Amino acid sequence: MKMNLPEQILNYRPEIGLILGSGLGFFADDRIEVAGRLPYEDIEGFPVSTVPGHAGQFVYGELHGKRVLCMQGRFHYYEGYTMAQLTLPIRLMHRVGVKTLIVTNAAGGLNRDFSPGDFMLINDHINFFGTNPLIGPCSEDELRFPDMSAVYDSELREGLREWAAVNGQDLQEGVYLATTGPSFETPAEIRAFATLGADAVGMSTVPEAIVARQLGLRVLGISCITNAAAGISQEPLTHEEVFETAVRVRPQFADLLAAAVSVC
Repeated sequence: MKMNLPEQILNYRPEIGLILGSGLGFFADDRIEVAGRLPYEDIEGFPVSTVPGHAGQFVYGELHGKRVLCMQGRFHYYEGYTMAQLTLPIRLMHRVGVKTLIVTNAAGGLNRDFSPGDFMLINDHINFFGTNPLIGPCSEDELRFPDMSAVYDSELREGLREWAAVNGQDLQEGVYLATTGPSFETPAEIRAFATLGADAVGMSTVPEAIVARQLGLRVLGISCITNAAAGISQEPLTHEEVFETAVRVRPQFADLLAAAVSVC
């Protein structure tokens, strides 16, 4: 998919890309020394965010002396976008110089040791979208069959684990499973996903991580466990609950994500 690279971002030469999930967009305003903002709607051919809690703009600036490009709001398959459209930001990041991608999400907890408000370092994923963002034409400078045996960078994970241990931050670790949404999962689906080895479930992240690895970016993934999944929780699941939990843990999340940038 063709796109024109925004000159203001290209000239800034960001090193690290950040994708902020539902209810987590505050980080760009609270922690980044902002150099500029660019609404998605100002980029020709770019999708726009349609989900509450996703502001819909790039924010770029410095954090811990590193130039970061932050997605304040992402795109989802359930919004009606194609895989090519929702991963377009990753290709843009790569073309403007980003070498490392930190991707976050709000997720339901399948692991019964997890509680709402926990953070999970993603060590692997299961693609349950029923499709793949790499389907279709492949340019000469892209891998047709990229290896996915180590999507989430082990050195970056180790660095963040060490920071968490020193600073008394509880940090879970596990496998993230992605579905299309937008409906939440049934109790039977949750039991099936747990049997497959998933620790958390959500509706994003995996397509972005796959494309990032195809392009040679290092990837670090963090889930905010915002609710217990269906059949584990006895309460009906709502997007409002997801957002409220993310807001409740925003100071801890901000510290963790800032630390993630520092270890890159």
